[in-house]
Amino acid sequence: MPKDLAPTQNTTRRLPPLLRRAWYSLNQTFRQRIAHLGITPDQYSILRWLHEGDPRGLTQQTITDLMASDPNTITSILKRMEKANLITRRAHETDRRARRVKLESEGNRRFLKAFDLAHELQGQILAVIPAARRSRLLQDLELIANACALAQSDERE
Repeated sequence: MPKDLAPTQNTTRRLPPLLRRAWYSLNQTFRQRIAHLGITPDQYSILRWLHEGDPRGLTQQTITDLMASDPNTITSILKRMEKANLITRRAHETDRRARRVKLESEGNRRFLKAFDLAHELQGQILAVIPAARRSRLLQDLELIANACALAQSDERE
C-alpha cells in the first residue's frame, strides 16, 4: 500500500470507515461466491427473510424494514426476483395498499444452496476472533445497528 494511502491510527479506529470496509469486503466476497446461483447478496437476504418468516409471505413494507432500505430500492429488487421466478407478489388479503411477497420453490432452492456458502463464509470470517468472543461481537454489532437506526429515527423527528 502506498505510504500516503496507508491508514493512520486515527482512521483505522473510527466506526464508519471500519464498518464500511468490513461490509464492503464481506459483500463483495459473498457476491463472488453466489454469482453462479444468479442472485445478489441483497436478494439472498430477502430470500432468507422469506424462508425464515411467515409461510404466507411477508409484506413489502416488512421486507423494506428488515433490509433497512427504501421502498423504491426494494420494489426494484423484488421485480427482478419475481421475473426470475424466485418470489411472487400478490395483493395483501386484508390491506389493499400492501403486497405480500412469497418465496417460490426456485427461490427456496437457490437460497438453500447460498445458505451453505454464507455459513461457510461466516465461519471463515469469524475464525479470526477467538471462539469465546464471537457471540459477543455479533451482539455488539446488533447493538450498533439498533443505535444507528434509532439515531436515524431521531433525526427524522
